[in-house]
Amino acid sequence: MSRAFLLAIAALAALPAAAHHSFAMFDQTKTVVLKGIVSEFQWTNPHSFIELDVAGGPQAGHWAIELNSPNNLTRQGWHRTDLKAGDEVTVTINPLRAGIKGGLFNSVVLPGGRVLGGEHGTNGRAINVPTPN
Repeated sequence: MSRAFLLAIAALAALPAAAHHSFAMFDQTKTVVLKGIVSEFQWTNPHSFIELDVAGGPQAGHWAIELNSPNNLTRQGWHRTDLKAGDEVTVTINPLRAGIKGGLFNSVVLPGGRVLGGEHGTNGRAINVPTPN
């Protein structure tokens, strides 16, 4: 077999692995808390996204926050209607290493106080947290 043929076979075999990115682009040693207005919630494959507009302060601007797939989010207690454009939310993320306004989702506090995700092993699952009085 020719070397070119073997290289072509190896390249084709690697294509499925290239379809899913690693999480190396996110700094998982850091967390950032963002309070803003949802401009869009993209319930899409392979990853859902929260588009968030943050006003004022050092984090002001438009943020793109990557979540799990809709299939996994559904199994974790999410609904496609949990976030809507105009919702004021607080989102905790692992920021992008490149310093671009984006990150990997950790948790969100919805307008009514319900929390999705979290740091206590919920891995994106919906949990209920008492609303402060």
